[in-house]
Amino acid sequence: MAALGWLTPRRRSATARSVLAGEASAEAARKSSQEVQETPRLAAEEPEFPVLGDDKAAAFFDLDNTVMQGAALFHFGRGLYKRKFFETRDLARFAWQQAWFRLAGVEDPEHMQDARDSALSIVKGHRVAELETIGEEIYDEYMAGRIWPGTRALAQAHLDAGQKVWLVTAAPVEIAQVIARRLGLTGALGTVAESVAGVYTGKLVGEPLHGPAKAEAVRALAAAEGLDLSRCAAYSDSHNDIPMLSLVGHPYAINPDAKLRRHAREKDWRLRDYRTGRKAAKVGIPAAAGVGAVAGGTAAAIALSRRRR
Repeated sequence: MAALGWLTPRRRSATARSVLAGEASAEAARKSSQEVQETPRLAAEEPEFPVLGDDKAAAFFDLDNTVMQGAALFHFGRGLYKRKFFETRDLARFAWQQAWFRLAGVEDPEHMQDARDSALSIVKGHRVAELETIGEEIYDEYMAGRIWPGTRALAQAHLDAGQKVWLVTAAPVEIAQVIARRLGLTGALGTVAESVAGVYTGKLVGEPLHGPAKAEAVRALAAAEGLDLSRCAAYSDSHNDIPMLSLVGHPYAINPDAKLRRHAREKDWRLRDYRTGRKAAKVGIPAAAGVGAVAGGTAAAIALSRRRR
């Protein structure tokens, strides 16, 4: 998720737009899940987790660099570029924005606003169904081989325990739902964009599902599903997701950035790093389980979800 930081301004707490984005994403996720429907070894001294048959518990997984190597939006952008959704001059601009973020490591509001507006203009006027079909193709082309086996095992442990598992990402909700479906997960919370009569208007509902908006989406979904957040788990690589991780009783730092690693140590959160193959650092309770090309920058802020008036 660190690569997505330039999408939205940094905020210390949820705003009205964050709440709107979160609630819209939760609504889309529940609708999608209703349409569809090597377990990690636990340390011997730890109680069983996840708890078998606990229907008040669920798991929430960030996507980029947590479940999948790299950013889903950038891989999606590669597919859009291949399908001539935009021109070479757009590619250069998006590539610069992504390179700037990776070098600077901070969120710049002007860069984020420009990226979001540019990407939304690319999909404006396209049909929702068209982008859904393309998302299926792009998953096979660029994403299927990038799933972290360790994180996938963590998700499977929750499924095997009879719990629902949701992706929570700033990526377009249609793309997130494709990935969730392919992995056999319950569904996905993603950024919601407005559509009228099945056609994208080029506007977001609220804001990208990022930072505080993610926490609001999880909170809204938990309320709708009758979940007890103190019994739920959340997984992320990014300090931007501390609001979401702080909501649940079982937060995990997966492949954490430096800020999240420090925070996890301070809070005794569980930690696991799959990037180097080294053993998980023991932070509180041990963890339960043992870029894309520059063209991808074109989709960095596309928010593709049904929002019918």
